[in-house]
Amino acid sequence: MHQAQYYKKVDSKITCLLCPQGCMINPGEVGLCQVRYNNEGKLWALNFGQISSKNLDPIEKKPLYHFKPGSMIYSIGALGCNLACPFCQNWSISQPKSYSTPENPEIMIEEGTSQTSAGEVVEEALNLKAQGNIGIAYTYNEPFMSYEFVLDCSKKAKEAGLVNVMVTNGMVNPKPLEELLPFIDAMNIDLKGIKQEVYDNLAGYLKPVLNTIKKAASLIHIELTNLIVPGLNDKEQDIAGLIDWIIANVGDKVPLHFCRYFPNYQYTQPPTPIKTLKLAEELALERGVKYVYLGNI
Repeated sequence: MHQAQYYKKVDSKITCLLCPQGCMINPGEVGLCQVRYNNEGKLWALNFGQISSKNLDPIEKKPLYHFKPGSMIYSIGALGCNLACPFCQNWSISQPKSYSTPENPEIMIEEGTSQTSAGEVVEEALNLKAQGNIGIAYTYNEPFMSYEFVLDCSKKAKEAGLVNVMVTNGMVNPKPLEELLPFIDAMNIDLKGIKQEVYDNLAGYLKPVLNTIKKAASLIHIELTNLIVPGLNDKEQDIAGLIDWIIANVGDKVPLHFCRYFPNYQYTQPPTPIKTLKLAEELALERGVKYVYLGNI
């Protein structure tokens, strides 16, 4: 375990200040993310240095189409997420509830993860430069839930001349974001929808995500992804509203990826019709978005 940042103690309880969930965590319990743990009045990051997934991926797979295209990037994931998307494709690592028990939440790190250090991650990334690797992507689960480890890795990666990329839902508080952004070169941020009602279905909050998008866009390269899910965010007016917000707040040149949903985890709706994605593409181009891409087709 590694002591976490961004929390305050209230009597025997701890309020986590990393993300807008603001979990009030009782002694011996974890927050919604399942990886931040109140042990004897201190908050601990159970997933610090615990890697669930790693691979050398094309940068376009993140997806980042306008950031060093044609490059490869060493991609790592851990455990935990601060949303509860019922259609999550990586639910086994983002929702590790099946790995933990109230008596021993640390047991989750023993299931399907390997322990490493930031230095070892950077060394592995450097060893892959001969295969076209340009840096490290923090992805697969929600990387902000591995905040302390991502911060350590990204600092060391910068010193070694590597780039840092995050694939994130963007739901993080301003202070942690501001501390990390100087070490991040690019983000793909998943904007689930443009109404709070969408995020209500995911146990999340829209406004902080919008704030993250605006802040990141002012400092680094960003691209946005919208997974179109039938019955959740696929109405024409909602897609149009999302497009209009993007143009008004971060401009028409931010690449926008509309992705197709497939049934997974707890969600059994049929896959997103291709015509819905084509409609989204048409709406974006008509409104002036310069770069629109369709994924998972």
